[in-house]
Order: sequence, then C-alpha cells, then structure tokens
Amino acid sequence: MGTEEFNGIEEYIKTMPSLPTTVSKVLEICNNPQTSPADLNHVISLDPVLVGKVLKLINSAYYSLGQQVTSLVRAIIMLGINTVKNLALSSAVLDNLSNKNAFNALNMEGFWRHSLCVGVTAKLLAKKRGVDSKLIEEYFTAGLLHDVGKIPLNAVLEREYVVAIGYSDHERLPLFKAEDRNLGINHCSSGAMIARAWKLEGSVAEVISCHHSCESYEGEHRDVLFSVAAANWFANAMEIGFSGDRYPGALGQTVWDYLGIDRETLAALENLVNQEIEKAQIFLKLGRS
Repeated sequence: MGTEEFNGIEEYIKTMPSLPTTVSKVLEICNNPQTSPADLNHVISLDPVLVGKVLKLINSAYYSLGQQVTSLVRAIIMLGINTVKNLALSSAVLDNLSNKNAFNALNMEGFWRHSLCVGVTAKLLAKKRGVDSKLIEEYFTAGLLHDVGKIPLNAVLEREYVVAIGYSDHERLPLFKAEDRNLGINHCSSGAMIARAWKLEGSVAEVISCHHSCESYEGEHRDVLFSVAAANWFANAMEIGFSGDRYPGALGQTVWDYLGIDRETLAALENLVNQEIEKAQIFLKLGRS
C-alpha cells in the first residue's frame, strides 16, 4: 500500500465522528470500581437518546421481562453497570459505522449478522465456561466490534478490497493475509487505529487488534480474546452472516485447550446461537436509532 492510500485510511478514521461526550463519560466512570448505579444514572439522565436506548433494551425481547420498566435507575440496576457501559459503547460505535456508503465490497447486513454471531457465540461460550455474570457482556461487545477495522478498508479502498476478497477466495487464504498482500494493511491494524482514535481500552481494543494473532498474545485479556477467536471461527465455519473470509484457516490448538472445548461442542451450539442472534438484533436497532 502506498503512502496515499494509508493517508486516506488515516484521514477517514480521523473524520469519523468521535464518541459522544456522554458515552466517553460513561466509559470513564465505569472504569472506577466504586461506581454505583446512581453515578451512572446521573450521567445517562443528561442524554435523552441514551436514556431511551437503555429503557428500550431492558424492555426488549432480549431480556424477556414480564413487566415494563420505566425508571432509568431501576433499569441500570437490573441490567448491571457493565451491560449499560457496553450498550453505550456498542450503540455509539454502530451509530458511527452503519453508514451504507462505507459498505461497498462487503454487504452491510451480512457483515453485521456475522458480527452479531461472533458476539452472541463468545457470550454463550463465556456462560458455558462459568465466567462471572458481571463480565459476560464484555464478551458480547468485543465480539460484536471485532471486525470494525474492515470498514475503513472497505470505504477507502473499495476496488482494492474487492480484489483482496477475490484473492482470498482464489488462493484459499484467510482474508487478513489477503489484505496484507493486496493492500499492505489488514483489518486488525486499521481496527487498532480506530481504537486509538476513540480511546477504546481493555478487552474490546485488544480483540479488535489481535483476534488474528491471538496465539502470540501475552496480555491480560486472553480469556475474552480466545473466546472471540473461537466464536469468529464458528461464525465463518457455519457461514452465519458474511465477513468476506471464506477460508479463515484453522484455529490453533492452544486456543481450544485454553477454552476447554472442541470444534464439535462449539458446532453443536448452532441452533441456540441463531435464536440468540434474533434476540440480539436489538443492539443493531439501538445502534442505528
């Protein structure tokens, strides 16, 4: 990739709307272990759009409650601080990245269905493995956003990206390798640029940057990263949605051993995953509302 194309991607990322002030504040206060639902209520109540999204989520089929919740602080208590934080983050990112003009080489609906599948599957894996319920939504959000780096490549290098996808198909190569060979950059690298621009931290940023190099990863977010990598393998193998990656390659045995599962166990989740995807569509709707 020449300097001009690289600068084009950098410029595209710079011109993306920044995360709303409220969302940045929500992320900031949620990183404080002493944060209470009342603290979160104080920040969110200043943003009517985010208030609406929190209330729509708690009253959606995703949670299947028998009664209507109209109190914001009650919704925060019922959802949990981490869920609200991840809703704020994922809806802000989706709002910024759901522009149809940015989807030229990839089909937008197929891309987001793949992303939802990875989020849902990572969350189911975490549940199955007994991960603390307070942390479960982190797996969903990291999975949902893992491929955001494809969007600048798709938007800025439309023709070249079509060629890269075709090359991946023809050579039976993982897409990230075809991107490197044809574009000189892959979606993990451009995703890392987005994470830096939006000051994303923790497991979400690590997953966006490292989901195709997870076996060499030595950071503190290995559990989320390996779960998303396995979920990504599953989504591609089962062809749920479309990420442009028909030949993702084998997932290293290190990942399977760490998670304590095998391919057959994961494949057996297909029906449950499809059910959960339909319920989780609320996240896409909230992100675009």
